[in-house]
Amino acid sequence: MPMTNSSIAEVKHFTGVVSPAQHAVLDYGVAAAFFAFGLSVRSRHRAAARLAFANAAMVLGMSLLTDYPGGLFRILSFRAHRTGDIAQAALAGLGPLLLGFANDPAAKYFYGQAATEGAVIAATDWDAVAALK
Repeated sequence: MPMTNSSIAEVKHFTGVVSPAQHAVLDYGVAAAFFAFGLSVRSRHRAAARLAFANAAMVLGMSLLTDYPGGLFRILSFRAHRTGDIAQAALAGLGPLLLGFANDPAAKYFYGQAATEGAVIAATDWDAVAALK
């Protein structure tokens, strides 16, 4: 049976595709979570705090610059934002190794965030912003 536009829409709805507006809300929430985590560990784990603040700044900066609902300056395309998301997920996932705390309990936070970011990247409808214009 061939896929029609309506059946493709049903599959997207069923799989829970993340809209640009939903992605923006998630981004701002992730930036806040990284910032809060950094504050919570700054006195006992400087490397984890620095990595958390770097991730928070990266996510917040990209969010403010992206041309999606919630973007303030809108100079970064939503597709370019995806590339930044991939880089940020890599930073979160590899950062503990690069900074020497890969086996520390604090690293688990970054591994979880990287995995979640990967899921959001996979579930986001990266073509939706173009349809809004």
